[in-house]
Amino acid sequence: MEELSSKSKVTQLEALLSGREGERHAVILQDFPDPDAIACGFAYLLLAAERGIQAELIYGGRISHQENIALINLLEIQVTEWTTDIPANYFQGAVFVDNQGTTSNLVDRLEHAGVPVLAVVDHHDHQTRLNAPLYSDIRPVGACASIFAHYLSEGALPLRPSKPEHRRLATALMHGIISETNSMLLAQPFDFTAAAFLQPFYDIDLLMDILHQRRSHKVMEVIRLALANRVIKAGLCLSGVGYLRGEDRDAIPQAADFLLTEDTVHTAVVYGIVSMADGAESIHGSLRTSRNSLSPDAFLKEVLGRTEQGIFYGGGKAGAGGFEISLGFLSGSDSEELATIKWNAFDVKIRKKFFKKIGMEEK
Repeated sequence: MEELSSKSKVTQLEALLSGREGERHAVILQDFPDPDAIACGFAYLLLAAERGIQAELIYGGRISHQENIALINLLEIQVTEWTTDIPANYFQGAVFVDNQGTTSNLVDRLEHAGVPVLAVVDHHDHQTRLNAPLYSDIRPVGACASIFAHYLSEGALPLRPSKPEHRRLATALMHGIISETNSMLLAQPFDFTAAAFLQPFYDIDLLMDILHQRRSHKVMEVIRLALANRVIKAGLCLSGVGYLRGEDRDAIPQAADFLLTEDTVHTAVVYGIVSMADGAESIHGSLRTSRNSLSPDAFLKEVLGRTEQGIFYGGGKAGAGGFEISLGFLSGSDSEELATIKWNAFDVKIRKKFFKKIGMEEK
């Protein structure tokens, strides 16, 4: 059934791209792109190029994780941080990969510029932020990169080992699958099939270089803070790490991964206030769990709720999730004292919400 579905989707995708030669498409990654998203964006770029379509990979936040930086540098993947309004008529369509608009601050700008949503390809639970894309492929598989690998295996772009860009693409997709499935431990049959297809094409030396990046000093410092500040109740570990610069945001999920290795912990949540260069602040958090009965997506949505516009603050997939809460006009502070008061208030509020969910309220 998976193969039949994949063939049907490839046919639909090819029909969507047919006759669009000369167009420019925006490939929207989440604000803080991970390897899965970057690989999927790269795959769409090459699929589009084969059909005479120019694609640009854009995002609205930061790339700071050492593996992600190595990925784009070693595999020569061009991604652009988009910080301004989107000019009218610059893009003829938008394609969302590994997200459905809820983790990108570019959606409003695209809508304002009148850019239609052509396609959404994702592996997270269905969300409702985007309006009626012409093409949608949302499957609950381990990695979004697996979906694009199946497109390739069904002939959307026949890979040739002799072509450097095809080897780089296969390497990126394989890295996306490995990172998203916790080194295949959370992989599903669909992901294993995709990995088997990519095996003859990817560059093992480049892949090893990407996977074995050292942690930066800042990441190690955030992990130290997470260890020092953690509170554990009934297997749920919560830790606030205070203020972080936007370029250090990816230390949060790495700290959550580390806290999950403690033998008394089945679920770890790490969060902090991330300050961007323009002064905007938001609370970012990452959840990691080893408990099969816990759905990160449902758990975070129930704990944190929605914005006034009906958009959930958090969401996730099997084993992992994340959340972002804008501080709006509370962003920035005039003194260290005010910053400390603000952090303490949000820290207590977040802990209270999570522990209340499991019936272990703090006194």
